[in-house]
Amino acid sequence: MQILCYEKCGTCKKALKWLKDNGIGIPVRPIKEENPSKEELREWQKRSGLPLNKFFNTSGKLYREYELSKKLPQMSEEEMLDLLASDGMLVKRPILVSEEKVLVGFRESEYAETLL
Repeated sequence: MQILCYEKCGTCKKALKWLKDNGIGIPVRPIKEENPSKEELREWQKRSGLPLNKFFNTSGKLYREYELSKKLPQMSEEEMLDLLASDGMLVKRPILVSEEKVLVGFRESEYAETLL
């Protein structure tokens, strides 16, 4: 199990605080320095049950710079995976990777259901 975070991300800080408050210690992987690979993203997307476009950090600077809100609908899954794997800052976070499930973003109820 691991959680991918960006140290300056408010949502990541909330998730890490929730984990600490619930006595759950798991390895933290810095998403900017250790960007997920295309293969990891493909596997995580399957395990999450989410469409691939939900893995994009839609509030991020790069998302806006690349005008991805206009481009994503025309992109293939392979193109999306290539783009996500190119820069960790494009990836929505935190990503909690457990044995059974992959959670994208932080919703306390999902974390509780998965980890408690």
